[in-house]
This record gives sequence, C-alpha cells and structure tokens, in this order.
Amino acid sequence: MARITLSCLPASWYCSVSLLSLGCAPRQRLLLLLLLFFTSALLLLGTYQRQLWGSQRQPGAHFNKYLSIAESMESTDVLNMALNYGIVVDCGSSGSRVFVYYWPPHNGNPHTLLDIRQMKDRERKPVVKKIKPGISTLAKTPTKASDYLHPLLSFAAAHVPKNKHKETPLYILCTAGMRLLPEGQQTAILEDLVTDVPLEFDFLFSQSHAEVISGKQEGVYAWIGINFVLGRFDHADDEDATVEVTTGSQNQQPISRRRTVGIIDMGGASLQIAYEVPSAITFSSPEQEESGKSVLAEFNLGCDVEHTQHVYRVYVTTFLGFGGNMARQRYEDQLLNNTLAKNRFLTAQTGLSEDKPYLEPCLPVGLSDTVSRDNRTLYVRGQGDWARCQEAVRPFLRLHNGTMSPGGVYQAPINFSNSEFYGFSEFFYCMEDVLRIGGQYDSEKYSRFATDYCSTKWSTLKQRLDNKLFSQQADISRLKTQCFKSAWMYEVLHSGFRFPSDYPSLKTVKLVYDKEVQWTLGAILFKTRFLPLRDLQQETLRQNHPNWLRSSFVYNHHLFSLCILVVVLAILLYILRLRRIHQREQRQTEALNLLWVEEGEALLP
Repeated sequence: MARITLSCLPASWYCSVSLLSLGCAPRQRLLLLLLLFFTSALLLLGTYQRQLWGSQRQPGAHFNKYLSIAESMESTDVLNMALNYGIVVDCGSSGSRVFVYYWPPHNGNPHTLLDIRQMKDRERKPVVKKIKPGISTLAKTPTKASDYLHPLLSFAAAHVPKNKHKETPLYILCTAGMRLLPEGQQTAILEDLVTDVPLEFDFLFSQSHAEVISGKQEGVYAWIGINFVLGRFDHADDEDATVEVTTGSQNQQPISRRRTVGIIDMGGASLQIAYEVPSAITFSSPEQEESGKSVLAEFNLGCDVEHTQHVYRVYVTTFLGFGGNMARQRYEDQLLNNTLAKNRFLTAQTGLSEDKPYLEPCLPVGLSDTVSRDNRTLYVRGQGDWARCQEAVRPFLRLHNGTMSPGGVYQAPINFSNSEFYGFSEFFYCMEDVLRIGGQYDSEKYSRFATDYCSTKWSTLKQRLDNKLFSQQADISRLKTQCFKSAWMYEVLHSGFRFPSDYPSLKTVKLVYDKEVQWTLGAILFKTRFLPLRDLQQETLRQNHPNWLRSSFVYNHHLFSLCILVVVLAILLYILRLRRIHQREQRQTEALNLLWVEEGEALLP
C-alpha cells in the first residue's frame, strides 16, 4: 500500500499516513487533516491568483477586434446573456431602415471603445429591414408616425432577446427628408413617436433618442463608422502610419496616434467630405473663424471626458447639388438656356433639330440625345472631348476664393503628405463600372482611360455592353453619363478640393471588407460612448469591496506570500504547543508510574 511519510513533524509525533487511513492518534489525525486542508486551500488560491494575473496581464491576445466586425460571418449568439444590444432607425427621404447592433461587455480599458457589431440572424444575414416611403410623407398626418415605424420596431423586437429589451437603447434618427419639413411638422412627428412607441415596445427610449440630425452630424457618423471598421481608433502598432494630434485642451501635449482616413462621398444629389484635422487651426479673420466653426466638429469618442486619447477634430460639410446627377442636371439646364438664348441673338438654329444638333463635348462620340425642359427641346450629339468637357464643367464648381462653395465655405487644410482618403459612391462607379480601374486612384491613369472612353464611338460602347465587358451595374444610362461624370469627379477632386495630381493615397471603394458600412454604426458608437463607464464602475466596486474569493491577497502577491507564511507559522506554533502539552503529560505519566512503583514496592512484604 502506498504511504506518505511526514518527516517534518517532531520525532515524538512521527507517524505514517496511508492513502486509505491515517495511522495516528485522533489528536494527531485532526492536526494532519487541518494541515492538509490549509495546504490545499493555499494551493487552490495560488492557482486562482495565477489565472487572474494571467488574464489581466495578457493584452487580449492582441488581435484586431475591429477587423472582426467586417469579417465575422457567424450568427449572433442570442443565448449569451453577456451581450448587449442597440437599435438604430434611419428615417431617410425615400424610406426607413432599422439596424440592430450588439456588443460584448467592455474590456475595462478606458482607452478602448465598445466592440459594436451588426447583428446576424440564424442564416448569418444582417438584421436589417426597410420600408417605403419616407417618414416625411406623414407631414400632414403626424399621429400615424408610430404606426408607420411599427413593422420595423416589431422586426427588431423579434430579434433582440426579450429579457434584454428594457436595457436595449433605441435611437430614431431622421435625415434629409425630414430636414426639408417645417419645424412644426418635424416636432409633431417626433412627439408622436416619443409618446406612442414606449406604449408598445419596452426598449430604452426617451425624448432625446428621437431627433432630426443635421447633414453635419450624418457626415460625422459616417466618418466614425468607416474609421471604426478600419480599426483606426485602435492603438497604433509600430508599422501603422501615425499623426501628431493637438486637441483643444489647455496645456495638453501633442499625442501620437493612428492616422484616420478621410471620406469623400458623391451621391446623386449631394457631395460630402469629412476628414480629421489633427493640427490646431489658425484663422485669418473673424469671418473665416465663424465660417470654420460651422463645418468643424470636435468630439470625444472615449468614455472619460478627462482623457484626450479619443478626442477628434473633424471637418465635415455637404454640398447640395454637387452630386453626379444634380450636377448633370444643372449643366443641361444651362446648356439649354444658353444655346436657345444664343440662337435668338444670332438668329441661328443650333440644336433645334436633329439635322443641326449641338455638339456636346461630354457625351460619347456619335451619341444623339435630347435635353428637354418645359416643352423646350435641345438636340445634342456627342463630341467625346474629355478635355473640353473638363473646361465646361469647371464653372459649376462655383469656386470662390479658391474653395468649392457658392458662399465661400471654409475648407480646413489637408496634409496631403500624411493623409489617406476613401472615395465612395460615384467616385467608385466612375472608375469601376465601365473603366474597370476601381481601387487605388491614379490621376494620370484615370485621365487616360476617361479620355479613351469619351472618344470611343457610341455604337462600339453599346456593343461592349451587350458583350458584358462592363460591370454588372453598368447600363445604358451609365454609358451616356460616364463621360460627364468622370470629368466632374476629376474637377471636384483636383479643382474643388485641390488634391494634387500625384496624390497617392485615395482609394475608391464600394464596400469595406466586403461590407457596406452605414452611418448608423457611427451613430450608435457615438450615442453609447459613455456606456463603458458602467462596466468600469462595476469593476472598481469589485476591486474595492471584494468578497471572500476576491480578497486582497489574491491581487497582491506580496500580501499573498505573507499570508502563506503566517498560516505556516501558526501551524508550526500549534504543533509545538501540542508537543509541549504531550511532553508535560508524558512526564506526569512517568512520575505517576514511578510513584505507583514506589508505593507498590512499599506494600510488598
């Protein structure tokens, strides 16, 4: 039988411990059990301490958690009780969409943001639903606003676990369509939502959660969303490009952090640009300062206002009418008016019939088309001259003092030697749909391909379309407007925003990591930026008021070692005391035995 010998005990206490029994006296056996118990408890606490220290000292295995937002294709684990949820409703001009997001508990580092991701259903599809028309169509019937959004909110409620509804924030954010309504009609719609939505849904929703956001806010949210997905809010690694940032805080030293990306988004009706301005701005006049304040936004994405690690100064502005389609419409309007006025002055017939068309430099060679406005028609034929088209579209930038704005809106300086931009929508379509050079922008290559396209015969372009040599998104309309839009994009970039022709850091994209990034992601990141404070406060309470498993010696290895020493000394002192007691009893026994022997001898005859 296997035996364990405890030779550390005093000689008089020597005994053997069997794996099946303890071959000692009861008092000795009790002492051994106490010793084994304390030893096992200390070993367990030591193991727990090492695991705790290991989890605290490991830098989270340092993987790019933001990249996982775009790459993760797994369905959301709704059984995970630790997950938190958030809902954003985008009430646009043509329709409304609901987006459901989720995030795990904050990691406790006040310098990191919440790891927010878009929720995926069981089929691994994003939890998104859209309805038409836009909410602005309820301007005359505002009491129907909550009924209008009911399908979207019911859809979100079905995906968010029921026991999470009360703590799930709901944000209803209205954009372009609602901005066009009078303030009274906006207020009536929002009041109906604030009053009726809580009656049917148990989400975390208050009056401040329903609002009409400005174009500036929408641009900031889009900028936040793109940079979050790209991981530009994470701490910089050695190989990352960095910038020196000065914040508005007094006596604050410049900080070095990862370089963010600017975004340029050209839609059909408007053009928007947003980028970080890392250095402090010096204005040349009070008027310029006042103008600059309207297009600059400084905000803190961090959860602690005292920390400036996530303070960003962003230039953002929207140019209405500068989108690809609206620019073409303005161009055609002026083309029609100027040509007809010139005909009346010169008694000419240019463009009044198919036989005498106006030669249009911004249409492909040989394309015959018409421009019609108010029962007036102008016949045009493509000339396919891209250089002349550039000259023709440049005045529509409405340049004023070197900036692209009819009123001279201030444009913050761009450090073209240390910056990076992403071009979306028309910037990508112009390069990819027919030119097939989407991605990294090269102005010389782009000009060459655009020139070749414009000078190609219309019949050849149609044949290429039939042969599917263009992208799947390309159609007849794209072929007609490509020459104009490619020139417009070039002029916006280089004449309007004054990008150098050799600028190497513009990438035109449609998706980021194969995902369409919505401004709603940036909105919920900004709206929930203070939520990590709750987790940080709970962690502080756990550290300041620990229970018996999280007593102070677990967190301090010096105190932990001292406690071990005290326990061992206590055991040894107890053993020595028992030994003295045992020796005293033994001496008394020997004395009694001696007395009995003497008395016995005395009684013997």
